[in-house]
Amino acid sequence: MSVIQALRGTLGEDRVLTGDDMAAWSTDWTGRYRWTPLCVVRPGSTEEVCAVMRIAHAAAVPVVPVSGHTGLAGGTHGDGAVMLSLERLNAIEEIRPEARVAVVGAGVVLSALHEAAEAQGLSFPMTFGARGSARIGGLLATNAGGSNVLRYGNTRDLVLGLEAVTAEGRVLDLMTALHKNNAGYDLRHLLIGSEGTLAVITRAVLKLVRQPRAHATAMVAARSVSEALVLLNRLQDVSGGAVEAFEYMPAAYMDTYLALHPEARAPFDSPQAVNILLELGVTAPRDSTPGEDGLVPVTGSLQETLAELMEQGLVLDAVVARSETQRAEMWARREAAAEVSLSRLGALVNDVAVPLDAVEAFLTEAGARCRALDPDVQEMVVAHLGDGNVHYALWPSGAAEGGALVEAVEEVVRALGGTFSAEHGIGLHKKASMARHRDPVALEAMRAVKTALDPKGILNPGKVLP
Repeated sequence: MSVIQALRGTLGEDRVLTGDDMAAWSTDWTGRYRWTPLCVVRPGSTEEVCAVMRIAHAAAVPVVPVSGHTGLAGGTHGDGAVMLSLERLNAIEEIRPEARVAVVGAGVVLSALHEAAEAQGLSFPMTFGARGSARIGGLLATNAGGSNVLRYGNTRDLVLGLEAVTAEGRVLDLMTALHKNNAGYDLRHLLIGSEGTLAVITRAVLKLVRQPRAHATAMVAARSVSEALVLLNRLQDVSGGAVEAFEYMPAAYMDTYLALHPEARAPFDSPQAVNILLELGVTAPRDSTPGEDGLVPVTGSLQETLAELMEQGLVLDAVVARSETQRAEMWARREAAAEVSLSRLGALVNDVAVPLDAVEAFLTEAGARCRALDPDVQEMVVAHLGDGNVHYALWPSGAAEGGALVEAVEEVVRALGGTFSAEHGIGLHKKASMARHRDPVALEAMRAVKTALDPKGILNPGKVLP
C-alpha cells in the first residue's frame, strides 16, 4: 500500500490532497520558495496527527508541518514531503479567566484568539500584521515576536504548556498551566522555536493578561535613534513600564509606504527622518477613566511628557491619536512592513537584533559596509526599536552579490553582540548564516537533539541546521 493510500485509509479521501488541490501548499507567502509536495494531509485531532506520523515514520517519508503560511524564511518548503496542515486543529477549548490562561489548538488563528480573550476582558498580547491568518502552531514553531515584545516578551514567554506529537507518532504531554515547574529539562522551551524539526505541536496552554482599559498612541519625530531611546526610557519611568510598542520607521520607509498607499496621510506636516510609533496600555481605572474634559489620564500624561521633551529639543513633532480611527491609521503604517520591504523584486531581508544602545551604530555601520559593496544599494528599514529587533531590507542594484551584502550586515551585527535571526526563524533562508555564525559546539548539541528526537530525520528535513 502506498503512503497516500494509507493516509486516505486513515483520514478519509477528502483529507488527503494531491495534484492541483495542493496549490495553496506549494509556495510560501513571499513567493520566493516553490515546491511540489507528495500530498497534503489535514488531520482534525491529535490522534489523527499521531496516525499520520506513524505512517510517515514507517515509510521514512518526510513530513513538513504547516500552519498559516505567513513565514518569511522558507520554513515550510516541502518538495516530495507530506505537508501536514494544522488548520483543522482550530478549537479554542477553554478560556479560564481566574487563571488567565487559554487552552487552544495549534490551528487557531491569532485574531480569533484575540477576540475570544477580549470577550472575557482579557488579552493574548502577541500581535503583528499577519494576525488575521497566522496560526498558533506557527507562532510556537518560530517563537514569533511582534510589536508588543517590549512589554510581554516573545511567544516563548507566553506559553505555559504544550502538547506535541513525536516523529514516531507518540503524544508528548506537557499540557500544564503551572507558572513554576522545575521537574527536569524544559522540553516546552526546546520545542518552541524548533520550526517543526523536533515534533509537531498540536495544542498549547497560553498566558493571558488583563485587556488594557485604554491606550495612548502617538507618532513622534526625533532627531536620532539614540534620542528616541531617551524618550522610551522617560516614558517607561513616567508610566511605570506601560509602554507596549515603540516602532521605528525612517523617512525612506515612510516615503515608500505613501507611494504604495496614495490614499494614506503622512504622519506629520513636514517629512521627518526618524518616525516613531509608540503606544502605552493601562488597566487601572485611575489611568483610564476620562476626566470632566473627556481626556483619558494616560493620554494626558503622554501629552505632558512629549511637551516637556519638545521643550528640551528631544522631540521635533508629535501627533497623539484622539480616536480609534486615528490609532488604526497609525498602526496601518507599521503593519505594512512586509509589503513595503518586499515591494521591489530581489529584496534581501535581514531580521537582526542588537542591544538597544547599539541600534544607531548598527544602522550607520551596516549602511556604510553595504554601500562600499554596492554604491546604489537602497536600505528599507523598519524596527521594533524597543527590543532592538531591526528588519534591515536591502534593495541591491546588482553591483555586488546578494550573499556578500548579507554577510556584511551580519558581520556588523556580530561585532555589536547581536544575532542574525531575531523573530522570523531560520528555515532555509538563514541556514548559511547558522553555519557562519553559530558556535560549533552549539550546532553539535543541536544535531544531537535532532537525532535523538527524530532518528530518521523525517521532520521538516533540511531546515534550521546547516
